[in-house]
Amino acid sequence: MNENKNLYGVTALFDSANEIIHAAKEVEKAGYKNFDVNTPYPVHGMDRAMGLKRSTVGFFTLFFGFSGTAFILLFAYWTMSVNYPMVIGGKPFFALPSFIPVTFETTVLLGGIATVVGILAVFFNLPSNNHPLHDTDYMCSVSNDKYGIVIEAEDPKFNENEVTELLKRLGAKKIHTVMNPGKESFPIFEGRFVVFLILVVLVVCGGTYFTLNKVLYLEPFDWMLEQDKLIPQEKSTIFTDNKGMRTTIEGTVARGYLPYPFKGQTIPTETLANPLLPTKKVLEFGKGKFLTFCSPCHGNYADGDSRLHGQFPNPPTLHSARAREFGDGMIYHIIVNGQNTMPSYETQTTSEERWAIINYIRALQRAKNAKPTDLQEVQKELGVNVK
Repeated sequence: MNENKNLYGVTALFDSANEIIHAAKEVEKAGYKNFDVNTPYPVHGMDRAMGLKRSTVGFFTLFFGFSGTAFILLFAYWTMSVNYPMVIGGKPFFALPSFIPVTFETTVLLGGIATVVGILAVFFNLPSNNHPLHDTDYMCSVSNDKYGIVIEAEDPKFNENEVTELLKRLGAKKIHTVMNPGKESFPIFEGRFVVFLILVVLVVCGGTYFTLNKVLYLEPFDWMLEQDKLIPQEKSTIFTDNKGMRTTIEGTVARGYLPYPFKGQTIPTETLANPLLPTKKVLEFGKGKFLTFCSPCHGNYADGDSRLHGQFPNPPTLHSARAREFGDGMIYHIIVNGQNTMPSYETQTTSEERWAIINYIRALQRAKNAKPTDLQEVQKELGVNVK
């Protein structure tokens, strides 16, 4: 154990890479753990000679690289699918291939930044900038043409005499002790230096802006501004009719609105089945749409007694025998095409809303025209027997 609290360690210099590798192996074999090697260039195999474990810097890179990937994908999804969904060329809101470049760039950017920060934090112990080896002859030598090793006094096996004898046996040319400096200082956080950096940033940024925009009138990155493109309401020479704004191609279908195949027919040529089950959620949804679009004419309970009752022609009740005999598909067909004085509600309602309205109409019809057998059917479905 080291008894001198001010002693940092013992340094030794060697003349060749082979000598320093041999010295590192012997020091590690002797049981020392707190030692380091300094060379003027990376020496292949030094990590194995020192018995070093895998560097933790790679985990910094991996974690922050994946963090960049996850962040940019979630951000792209939120902006394009949640916050401001926009149909571009018929592609999905979140088209992954279009985000691959920015995802790759963000992954590399955060991974690279994390690597640099990890190296500075792990190996250089920043923000401390007052290492005992700074400004020593040892550091000058290993930065030039010598190869050095330092065994720190914090090592449990450290004994100054034993360490010195070991390094002599290994053929070290110069052996010196290094003392810990006094109280550490952090001049990089000194107020005057920080103010100086801020002033430099302001002067450089302001001078660049003034020069480019006021003196030289340069417009950087103007290739997007000057490219050939179609401008709304402007003439274009790209097409033969010289029109920049184009009409949609025949057969174009808006996203989420599939064309109704039986539009214009009196009766649909195929049977349409309601894809929605009359669950509580569907009935509540259908009720809301019924009250919005249907009740102004048919009344809140489909009795035809709305504020239009008594006017010509009277709104029909949906509880008549004829209306109850309509299949779900026929009611759907009437909503889409309209009938008599009833206009089409194709553009006001979606397919799901129409089927939900039909389920709610069926619930009103069953409630208005209940039969004793209805109770028996419910009891059978619930598995109860009420007398």
